[in-house]
Amino acid sequence: MLAIRMQRNGRTHYPTYRIVVQEAQRHPLSGRVVAEVGNYNPATKALTLDKEAVEKYLKNGAQPSSRVAFILKKNGIKLPKWYKEPTAKKANAKHADKLRKNQPKEEAPAEEAPAEAPAETEAPAE
Repeated sequence: MLAIRMQRNGRTHYPTYRIVVQEAQRHPLSGRVVAEVGNYNPATKALTLDKEAVEKYLKNGAQPSSRVAFILKKNGIKLPKWYKEPTAKKANAKHADKLRKNQPKEEAPAEEAPAEAPAETEAPAE
């Protein structure tokens, strides 16, 4: 089975990606690529894509990764009917009852009239 995925290039802290078609069982950095169908630079959002080649591989059953599918959809390439979008993951707190937002709200004490301070008496100067 083929996969359309992103292969990281670039330098430290400045990634660029190749959009490649390769066997799904292989690691993206293995170097064994069936075809390179585009490039993506996330810093500048620059994208070059061979739309005909992408559509050809999609028709032949290549499975796009979730990120590549998002990019393809954004650029007007129709995904096959069999493609299922990944479900959004929800984080569950381990101890939700201890969260501040789940605690009962404390009632603020009513404002009390300030108590009169005892008058200060000066000590006789000796």
